Amino acid sequence: MAFPQPRPQAPQLPQHLLRTIDCQQGAVRAVRFNADGNYLLSCGSDKSLKLWSVSRGTLLKTYSGHGYEVLDADGSYDNSQLCSCSSDKTVILWDVGTGQVTRKLRGHAGKVNCVQFNEEATVILSGSIDGTVRCWDTRSRRFEPIQVLDEARDSISSVKVAQHELLTGSVDGRVRRYDLRMGQLHVDFISSPITCVCFSQDGQCTLSSSLDSTVRLLDKSTGEMLGEYTGHKMKGYKLDCCLSSKDTHVLSCSEDGHVYCWDLVEGSLSLKLPVGKAVVQSLSFHPTETCLLTAMEGRVQVWGTEPEETEEDTMDLK
Repeated sequence: MAFPQPRPQAPQLPQHLLRTIDCQQGAVRAVRFNADGNYLLSCGSDKSLKLWSVSRGTLLKTYSGHGYEVLDADGSYDNSQLCSCSSDKTVILWDVGTGQVTRKLRGHAGKVNCVQFNEEATVILSGSIDGTVRCWDTRSRRFEPIQVLDEARDSISSVKVAQHELLTGSVDGRVRRYDLRMGQLHVDFISSPITCVCFSQDGQCTLSSSLDSTVRLLDKSTGEMLGEYTGHKMKGYKLDCCLSSKDTHVLSCSEDGHVYCWDLVEGSLSLKLPVGKAVVQSLSFHPTETCLLTAMEGRVQVWGTEPEETEEDTMDLK
């Protein structure tokens, strides 16, 4: 007699608050996992960038050099370098270990909203309120960008890179995908200003959030709408959206103090995570595990699937 196969377990969601980090750097404008998910970066309105241990919640280093609030940051694949951008119109490349500025990149005409390394960390991509994406060679001593993409009609709010493709979101309501290998540009028009864009983990889809309080999942190659996710509030703030590490769920910040988490396929709301009473400013999903970072006011929250055992719990077990 054949036994029935065990039912596949529903993917768990990061619904337990593991720790809250008081970043002490003014309002936290963005929070980001590093490449392996062991560390997090917090971008402060006090001009600082901070590196923290995720598991302990301890501060490892503070990076000071921007002249105005830091808006976004990214870590290189080997954890040796960081890049950050600011309202001071600059992009900074940092040495992680020393905390020193390796290079300060000037060229944008206004505040720089978003920044990302390519996979080899040989290029930094930055998107600005000036409507351009600039590509900077991290190894060269030249001060000019190697390429400027100026197709957007308004501010660039979000930039993502995957292999030979670059995805940008703009306030002009367009998601642009540059195929750098083929030299092609694909444009999807969404009638509302875009706040955040990202690729799915499998590289087949793009996700975008916009100020009509809607997150949309599009087929990358055809532009066909595969899903629409609503219920959250995003009317006036540039807030993040993302996919879970296995592409099972779509997540978005909201102005009502929650993170909304929808089932990607069904479009139904799986979890409404109460973070606090203010706007959830930023979020970041762990690259491989079910762990989520959120930022609200001056704090960062770390969320996991199970409450962590405290020292008292382990003492009881002994």
